[in-house]
Parts: sequence; structure tokens; C-alpha cells
Amino acid sequence: MNKKKRVVLALGGNALGNTLPEQMAAVKITAKAIADLIEEGCEIVITHGNGPQVGMVNNAMIALTHENPKQPNTPLSVCVAMSQAYIGYDLQNALREELLNRNMPEIPVATMITQIRVDENDPAFQSPSKPIGEFVDAQQAKAMEEKYHYIMKEDSGRGYRRVVASPKPVEIIEIGTIRTMVDAGNLVIACGGGGIPVIRQGNHLKGASAVIDKDFASCLLAKELDADYLIILTAVEKAAIHFGTDKEQWLSDVSVEEANQYIQEGHFAAGSMLPKVQAATDFAASRPGRTALITLLEKSRDAIQGKTGTMFHA
Repeated sequence: MNKKKRVVLALGGNALGNTLPEQMAAVKITAKAIADLIEEGCEIVITHGNGPQVGMVNNAMIALTHENPKQPNTPLSVCVAMSQAYIGYDLQNALREELLNRNMPEIPVATMITQIRVDENDPAFQSPSKPIGEFVDAQQAKAMEEKYHYIMKEDSGRGYRRVVASPKPVEIIEIGTIRTMVDAGNLVIACGGGGIPVIRQGNHLKGASAVIDKDFASCLLAKELDADYLIILTAVEKAAIHFGTDKEQWLSDVSVEEANQYIQEGHFAAGSMLPKVQAATDFAASRPGRTALITLLEKSRDAIQGKTGTMFHA
């Protein structure tokens, strides 16, 4: 029997929707794509973003403090934990249903609430850049800056979003448990939203006011689990250089050296495609035989077969 390919699958925002009803509908489609990969002979570990979701949870917690002045403000790290749980809940149910529909009930599905250690001296804490929450117009952005002291930035021509610190992941606290579950054949959902950012203080882990980029967290998880593939799902079938210009060129097969050159030339937008390409390149370079892919959710099966997507290799 051929050994299963171990795949860390990093779900993008389009796989989850922006509201609770959208998420419940989106995860059903997502579950079908994941089940396709399992049928292809892959052992899947799932990670996901939480940009809209953690913003929604944070706003709800702020609204609660306005209704009840005795209610303390909820730390952003706790909001990340809440988003991990409810996204995991919907994903677990959708995956269980889809696997049963395909007569594959033997695969247990579980969500691991995951903490990831960051460096308290990471320069990202001095220059917040990670967008969370909904897109708003300029007037709404100004009001949020004044009322909540948020830092609001324009995001790729789509409107304004709140930005928070995005430190690099250093250590996955629950990696031992995740590895044991994966080795036992479980379909594990971990490092949701990039993980709950924590700073080590002796034996204590203190939550940090930040959101870790899920692509970098997924790369670290894939390396720690000795995965064969890191698949980063996004809104386009392939990455491109000269994107949006008359010189636009879609990328199919990219070496680590080529990818680093494209990064240095500034082809990828910060906060959008750049961290995906950086994470893909990092994973592909980390050990011989490791491959990273960037593609659409619905093209993930074709991508693992080498039919589409952008493939990164050493």
C-alpha cells in the first residue's frame, strides 16, 4: 500500500464566508474539496484564517462593554480562541457529514484549540499591519479610529480594515498533541486564525494583542508534522507576477530561487499574496522533497495531481 501524502491545507477566507450564515454554507463546499483530497490518498491537516471572524467577535465583545460598564474588555487573544472554536465547530460538522455521505465514517474529525508562541520583541508589535474585521468606507474607518482607537488602513482598493500586530510564529505549544492525533489517523483542524498568540513568561503563557498570519503558522505546522505538501488556498487559481498589468504572467512551476527573486522585485502585495508566497517558499526550501502549492479551493485536487496551481519546489 502506498504511503499517504501528508498535506497541511491552509483555508483562505473564501472557504469560510464573512458571516455566520455564510460560513455554514461555505464549509459545506469546503468539506467536499477536502473529502476529494482524502479520496485522492491524502492525509489532511487543516488550518484556516479568521480575519472577518475575529473582527466580528471582537466587535461583539466591545458592544458588550457598552451595554454593561462592569464587563471588562475581552483581550484579542481570547477573541482568536473564540473564533477557533466556532469555526472548528462548523468545519467539524460539515466534514463529518460529507465523510459519512461518502461512506468514510472511520475518520475522526477534531479541532485543537492551538496556542502559538511569539517573541515579545518582534518588531511587528511596533508596526501593526494584519487586517482583521469587515471592510468599511473612509467615514466609518475614521469613526472607528476615534471611538475605539483602532488603527485603520486601506486594503487593496477594497475599503478600510482594522490592522493589528502580526508577529512571526516561533513555537506551536500543542504540537505534541496535534502530532499524536494526526499520526493516529484523525482529521485535525489546528492553528486556526494563525493560532492564539502567546508570550512565555516563565511557566505562564500570556495572551498577546495580535493576530499571527495563518500562512506562516501553516508553514511552521507543516514543517513540524513533516508534511509532504503545504497547500495554501486563495482567491486565484495561480500566483502571478506583474499582476493586474499588461505584462501579467501566471506562475505554474517556481523554484525557491525564482520565488525569492520575485519577492525581492516586489511582485506580490503585502497582506495579500506576499505572505502566501513567502510561506510556500519557506516550506519548499526547508527539506528535500517538500512541495508547496497555491491555488483555488475547488482546484486543490487538480493541483495535487500537478494539473494546475502554482507549485514551489527546491
